[in-house]
This record gives sequence, structure tokens and C-alpha cells, in this order.
Amino acid sequence: MSIDAADRSAVAHFVRTCGDGVVATVGPDGEPQAAFVGLTATDDGVLVFDATSGSRKVSNIGQRPRIAVAVTGADVTVQLEGRARITRDEERWRLGESYSDRFPGSRALDEGFAVLAVDVEWVRVYDAGVHPPHVSEASWA
Repeated sequence: MSIDAADRSAVAHFVRTCGDGVVATVGPDGEPQAAFVGLTATDDGVLVFDATSGSRKVSNIGQRPRIAVAVTGADVTVQLEGRARITRDEERWRLGESYSDRFPGSRALDEGFAVLAVDVEWVRVYDAGVHPPHVSEASWA
């Protein structure tokens, strides 16, 4: 059965199950920059990943928070777009612990690392495992 793009819980479960994806940010010259990252998601669909504090991702998100993420598993691909932020204080610890639960041994909460959160605004699910392929899109406003 295909994932409904409007179902935050199902999309979050898919992201957690896959555990990784490609994050695309916009660099200082306006050009796209992509990176493969470990990903998890909260039950309400907020994406979470970590990066070294000095990475291009962190710098780009600090200046231009629009982000795109692609997650794929077997026959299903989920594209997500939204606004990313560098978490701070209690949110950093809460989401960092969630990330570390998904990825034991993670250094997300170590000094020199940032925990990033993405508030998803748009989702597209493409399921090639059914015939005909199923496509659904949703805005998460």
C-alpha cells in the first residue's frame, strides 16, 4: 500500500525506516549543494539530521534556510521541501537524543556538531512498486 503524502506519521515512519537521504541546500553563490546524511523524523514529520558545525550545510542553512530532501527505499521515493534551522538549547538536546536513539554512537550532541531540524512544507511520494505507479503530493502548511 502506498504512502499518502498528506499523512505525516506515515511519511515520518518511512524516513525513520530508511534512515538516510540526500539534503540539498543553496550555497553562498546561489548554486545547489547536496550531501548524503543520516536522517530521522519526529512523529509529526519534522526531519532531523546532524552535521559538523563548520560544514557547508550548517553555513548554508544559517543564511538560506530553504532546503530539499530526497529519501528512497526500494520502490518508493519521497521528496520533501521546507525550512531548516540549527537547533538550540532544549530543542537541540531533545532532537539530538532522538537522533542518537536512531543512530547509536552518533556524535550529534558533541561539541563541534549541530543538530538540524526541517519543518516540512511540501511532500511528494512516488511509488513504483504498484501498477500503475502511485504519485501523491501534499502541502503541510
